Amino acid sequence: MIVRPVRSADLAALIDLARSTGAGLTTLPANEARLAHRVGWAEKTFRGEAERGDADYLFVLETDEGEVVGISAIAGAVGLREPWYNYRVGLTVSASQELNIHRQIPTLFLANDLTGNSELCSLFLRADHRTGINGRMLSKARFMFIAEFPELFGDKVMAEMRGMSDEQGRSPFWESLGRHFFKMEFSQADYLTGVGNKSFIAELMPKFPLYTCFLSEDARNSIGRVHPDTEPALTMLKGEGFSYQGYVDIFDAGPAIEAETQKIRAVRDSQTLVLAIGTPGDDASPFVMHNRKRENCRITAAPARLAAGTLVVDALTAKRLQLSAGDQVRAVSLSARG
Repeated sequence: MIVRPVRSADLAALIDLARSTGAGLTTLPANEARLAHRVGWAEKTFRGEAERGDADYLFVLETDEGEVVGISAIAGAVGLREPWYNYRVGLTVSASQELNIHRQIPTLFLANDLTGNSELCSLFLRADHRTGINGRMLSKARFMFIAEFPELFGDKVMAEMRGMSDEQGRSPFWESLGRHFFKMEFSQADYLTGVGNKSFIAELMPKFPLYTCFLSEDARNSIGRVHPDTEPALTMLKGEGFSYQGYVDIFDAGPAIEAETQKIRAVRDSQTLVLAIGTPGDDASPFVMHNRKRENCRITAAPARLAAGTLVVDALTAKRLQLSAGDQVRAVSLSARG
């Protein structure tokens, strides 16, 4: 398995992946024209022809047989071309000594506070490949790219996690709030943001603070919580240093988590090493490795062993990276526990 930049030849595979994601992955709509545009823009981005506010680093996970089975991406910066919206969860306190009443009511403020941050997005792995280290490799490959090219990204990295929804894709938060202003199904609003039609958010969303006590109990309980399928991804990112700072998605109230770029574990602890080809040994631990290239970037994860400034890998791993003995490689332990 390798992670590499997307190519125009991958479009058909991306369409198949998009059709299997269900609700919640707004950056991968099952729209061929939109995906073709995104792939073309990603190719331009990897060539260094896009400014940070437009940069879209879209990666695919490819098997040794050449089949695309997953994707992940990094947006260079959010909100520099069009407003980026989140709800900031706040608190309003009402008190009366005379009536012996003291109420603390959570509130939601429409905010653009995360503007300028880089964003982890579009993570999806085909169900039949959600085994072993595939998911972690696909996600953490992005940190290797950020570590190698920090000048391309913001001081902070954020990720919007998928919020709560039922088996039919209905979001309790949307049903209690968004539906009253947008008069459409959650899936339709989700799709429109994915194909770039975001102006309706500013046009229809209320600007004043919203008191959560007016929402249904299910909606209140969903604020800042992730969908059960997203729990593993949340746990993994927390292990890399990400945390919830009180910002949620305006549609499903899923948490936006963030970290200072240079404090992300895989970015901070990654090393530039000399590649050695041999037998890593039975006690070798999994490393995620990047060939230090941009347009021809290749990233993989495999057992490896540190030895006097070198990283010992087997021949297949070197082949996947398209590197030879003596070449430089950027690497870090795949596990946050090192």
